[in-house]
Amino acid sequence: MTEQVFDVAIIGGGINGTGIARDAAGRNLSVYLCEQDDLASGTSSWSTKLIHGGLRYLEHYEFRLVREALIEREILWGIAPHIIWPLRFVLPYHQGLRPAWILRLGLFIYDHLGGRKLLPATRTLNLKIDAAGKPLKTDSKIGFEYSDCWVEDSRLVVLNAMDARDHGALIETRHKLVSARREKGVWNLSILNQRTGKKKSLHAKSLVNASGPWVADVLATKVRSKTLAKIRMVQGSHIVVPRLYEHDRCYIFQNSDGRIIFAIPYEQDFTLIGTTDCDYKGDPALVKASDEEISYLCAAASEYFEKPIQTSDIIWTYSGVRPLYDDGASKAQEATRDYVLKLDAPEGEAALLSIFGGKITTYRRLAEAALEKLGSYLPGNSENQRGWTGKKLLPGGDFDRNGFSGLVEALSQKHPKIRKALISRLVRAYGTRTDFILGKAESESDLGTFFGDTLSEAEVLYLITHEWVITAHDVLWRRSKLGLRLTKDQVQKLEDFIASELAHSI
Repeated sequence: MTEQVFDVAIIGGGINGTGIARDAAGRNLSVYLCEQDDLASGTSSWSTKLIHGGLRYLEHYEFRLVREALIEREILWGIAPHIIWPLRFVLPYHQGLRPAWILRLGLFIYDHLGGRKLLPATRTLNLKIDAAGKPLKTDSKIGFEYSDCWVEDSRLVVLNAMDARDHGALIETRHKLVSARREKGVWNLSILNQRTGKKKSLHAKSLVNASGPWVADVLATKVRSKTLAKIRMVQGSHIVVPRLYEHDRCYIFQNSDGRIIFAIPYEQDFTLIGTTDCDYKGDPALVKASDEEISYLCAAASEYFEKPIQTSDIIWTYSGVRPLYDDGASKAQEATRDYVLKLDAPEGEAALLSIFGGKITTYRRLAEAALEKLGSYLPGNSENQRGWTGKKLLPGGDFDRNGFSGLVEALSQKHPKIRKALISRLVRAYGTRTDFILGKAESESDLGTFFGDTLSEAEVLYLITHEWVITAHDVLWRRSKLGLRLTKDQVQKLEDFIASELAHSI
């Protein structure tokens, strides 16, 4: 039997890797993807959770990046309305910082640069009478309100991986690249199954290094490419505190150092505050919010909110490393967020494409650009299929972008003895695939054991079967944020259950 040679092998299961896998598989290319940990376990699950153009990037004249990102907002909202939805952001004017006319001009450009069609336009607020001014200090008088979108970032990664799999891609988590070498025009890859300790070999016509903060390590130690790894690792940290205000709008605050932070309603009962921009050195897997960053975020938010934010208020912190392309910017916050693709393809040899930088908002366009770069090294002509990923819905997204409440209501009528809050959370995560979890359940007892809050045995089994879940952490911090609500004993009970279910699969 002839061994399969994949058209594309991808290293890294973050948003860039899974986005490329989905696009390639949908063009009838054979695709393999390996991820050394869980999907979205690196940078892609530690973002500020925004699908946005990047208002502050206008100051650095990154108009192409901002325009591309602004266009993508409504496209992504359309293909994943269960995990992406519009938000309104309030930008208070702060005397002594950017002049009001600069803010108005920037927002005018922001409104018109990307062909906005569905999201509401910018408007000026009187913060003395508008509800958005209530939690702010009394010197906040004028504000500007504009639109961007929210995304469940790690779920976006999982949905791209699921759709890639549905198109025939082989997705393997907890599988680590040991080495890759060119042999007779193809890549020979050695892959370690980190659950079993067993190695295997496979072959591919092209290789994509989408390993995020590990991109330079892969180049230097696994692939031994001559590609110059100009990477700048920038740490971004966030804090989560009890909900600071009742309305559903977000804030974007200017700081005296030129940076900005966001304050965003989070998981119904909390407020998310972030992010920072600090150069990072060390193992990306060990990154955590520093005391200095935590103090910075508390102080920056307290500059605007009437009630100061204390470190004692913090419920949770998280931090991630952004693998930015090193463009020589003097400050971390000024380094480009645009993506850079580097192709290493000696004549007659298999191609290697390395991914540097990128934003979650532009992952789909990055995937298209990556396949265009690899076009001449792949079979057939798939260029005429470019753009399909912006038209086909992601799993569970097959309902109208404004139909979330209708879907919740329909499922509540179908399952009247199940809490509406439980159904609503499931629809926000799984969309129409909520039916896979609820099935024919007539009451909550039909969903099996509850591990805490609204997390049922039926949901966990779905995640194990369909979404590559291996640990409680996968469930509580990437497939959901229920880790904010479960006790240590409940987490251990969940861990034991998952281990028992998986014991026979190794």
